[in-house]
Amino acid sequence: MDTITHGIAGALIGKAIFRGEDLLISGQMNRGRVVTWALMLGAIFPDSDVLREVFSSNTLLIITWHRSITHSLVCLPFFALALAGLTRLVVRRFKWDAPGFGALTGIYAVGILSHILLDLATTFGTMIWSPLNWSRPAWDLIFIVDFTFTAILLLPQLLAWVYAHPEKLKRRALGIWLVFAPAPLLIAAIGRVVGAPISNRVVLTAIVLFTGLFLLPALRGWGLRVRHSSWNLAGFVGALVYFALAIFAHRAAFARVEKFASWNHLEVDAIGALPYPPSVWQWDGLVRTPHGVYQLRMDLTDKATRLEFASTDPGPGSLLEYSFYPEAPPNSYIEAAKRLPEVQQVLWFSRFPVTRFRKEGTDAVVEISDMRFASPRPGRVPGFTYRVRFRDDGSLLSQGWVRP
Repeated sequence: MDTITHGIAGALIGKAIFRGEDLLISGQMNRGRVVTWALMLGAIFPDSDVLREVFSSNTLLIITWHRSITHSLVCLPFFALALAGLTRLVVRRFKWDAPGFGALTGIYAVGILSHILLDLATTFGTMIWSPLNWSRPAWDLIFIVDFTFTAILLLPQLLAWVYAHPEKLKRRALGIWLVFAPAPLLIAAIGRVVGAPISNRVVLTAIVLFTGLFLLPALRGWGLRVRHSSWNLAGFVGALVYFALAIFAHRAAFARVEKFASWNHLEVDAIGALPYPPSVWQWDGLVRTPHGVYQLRMDLTDKATRLEFASTDPGPGSLLEYSFYPEAPPNSYIEAAKRLPEVQQVLWFSRFPVTRFRKEGTDAVVEISDMRFASPRPGRVPGFTYRVRFRDDGSLLSQGWVRP
């Protein structure tokens, strides 16, 4: 999950569960603000591992290092202790009121844990047992960038801020509305660019929802009667409900993929249902076989497809649409590529790899793509595609990631 959403989640947990206060309110730093800052910093801390990638020329760190030690449940207590110790040094230096060392350790542990769990919910994989075990479990529940989930975490915090001071209510409400009302249009534009379009009906519904949330309570004044902590608690509960909905949708999607594999009598090596933007109802079914990867795009709200999946036999004229990405037949160049240490790391990371081979003049090109990151736009190279180029005599010419 993106680092910004992690920080928003940490701040929400601090205010909803640990009586934290808004981060940027005026006045002296107090205990409530320290709590919220600690939760937010703890929630974004695991992504500090990207700093090593910035200062390294090793392009494989994104799969071998990112989401490892700093995302580890094994190492979590040590990081929480270290961050609590640093915080105690800061608060003593500035004479701020703050929780004790033990309480801060627990707060940082919760923030780091929230990051680990949210990353586990995505498809990228998180090495939660490193350095004892370098496997990459993934729950495949939420897309790496989920605007709906981010909004559920953020909007209640903004509403709490809007209604914190009656004398500033209308100005704050109007300002926030002016910022967020156009947001669905921007997100829809991004969706069209990346090949995950959002319908006009959904965009209009989101604009109306933002208008109702920020303007109606301000005009009628009833938002002032809701306590600051209640707004944030509502956001926390809303996030849990969304998570539960994602679990339910994932189970339904996974059952469809299993039935698809059974109908087609596939020899399954790996199977999965992965979230697919922009909606929690959109899923990408993948089945890896010895001969290639099958991809099945699913909309759980599609009545026709739902009826077909409920059938015991799809029968002739099936409505189901899928793509098949064949594995290239073995040859000496592919075998040589798979013996390279870098390619072995790529294959370790890939859950649904497809190998392609082609000749470009006298060069032989081997590409390995993880179909978890296939682009929704036709013709584009999937993300996390690794290319190895050989001369005609079999000597290595170049290797590295392909830019989508």
